[in-house]
Amino acid sequence: MTHLLDPSHSLSDWLAQQKFPAYRAKQIRRWLYQGRAGSFEEMSDLPKALREQLSKDFTLWTTAVVQHQQSQDGTEKLLLELADGGRIECVLLREENRRTICISTQVGCAMGCVFCASGLDGVDRNLTTGEIIEQMLRLQRLLPEEERLSHIVVMGMGEPLANLDQLLPALDQASAEDGLGISARRITISTVGLPKAMDRLAELNCRYHLAVSLHAPNDALRDEIVPVNSNIGIKKILEAADRYFEVSGRRLTFEYVLLAGINDRPEHARELARLLKPRNALLNVIPYNPVAGLSYKTPSAKAISEFRNILLQANINVQFRQRKGDDIDAACGQLRRKSKKLHDIQPLN
Repeated sequence: MTHLLDPSHSLSDWLAQQKFPAYRAKQIRRWLYQGRAGSFEEMSDLPKALREQLSKDFTLWTTAVVQHQQSQDGTEKLLLELADGGRIECVLLREENRRTICISTQVGCAMGCVFCASGLDGVDRNLTTGEIIEQMLRLQRLLPEEERLSHIVVMGMGEPLANLDQLLPALDQASAEDGLGISARRITISTVGLPKAMDRLAELNCRYHLAVSLHAPNDALRDEIVPVNSNIGIKKILEAADRYFEVSGRRLTFEYVLLAGINDRPEHARELARLLKPRNALLNVIPYNPVAGLSYKTPSAKAISEFRNILLQANINVQFRQRKGDDIDAACGQLRRKSKKLHDIQPLN
């Protein structure tokens, strides 16, 4: 059956073919995005005949929840199983009045970042637009009725810029007034840095925030940490980021995961400061969240403090992200990888 959340088909055309009034499309969308309907039967202001026909021709959910974990800090994580058996992760983060979701764009990842659990087994496929939207709606349903999603970060499994054709229509639905109504200013796309795709975002005049996962201040080190860099290079990535800033006017964000003894030394901080000082950018430093089976470690408090002080002395706009969900394997790909070892875990629904 057709996935109702995939905008590649026209709900209005289908309603016309079935001889239902065109205004029913708005009602259905309202149930999906604001009413948080879990089934067609819950769409109570639709006539029974329409609900029955929707059930015959469309499916609302194509994923099943394999695991739902809740952290003491309010973070919630879903491990979802797709129709073909692939598994992905998505996360809801609570911080004061913000309700942020982190969503995936691929099953696995091909970028090969050595410290990341998502790409340890490579990439299986891109997610469809409907599968991306479905993550948003499943996470929204975890909130009480009086709360709504405020921010989206596309920082889950996969490289978002490798699946722009499916991602951008999903974000259109997220930012639409009759969709989730989340301002483009509150949507961030994360990338390891694919210059051609970054230029495409600029050409499309996208207004989303762009976060570049840098992780190293020079090519020699970045080639080791982010292997895809050997075919690109930091210079081209920064130039593409600058072009995106010129078009969008959105301040750039650079992500930097601190790995003990690898990229956390004072000389790395000074070199990083030289790279970023000429740019209107925010540096997001993230102390590493350890992954079972990998040898990488979180830097010591002393190393983190020294790294921070060097950046601040260089007047770099920097924030050190507080880790969330450590007690529920909230780092990208951790829960999926653990579930492969516990392959007897079956979907909850």
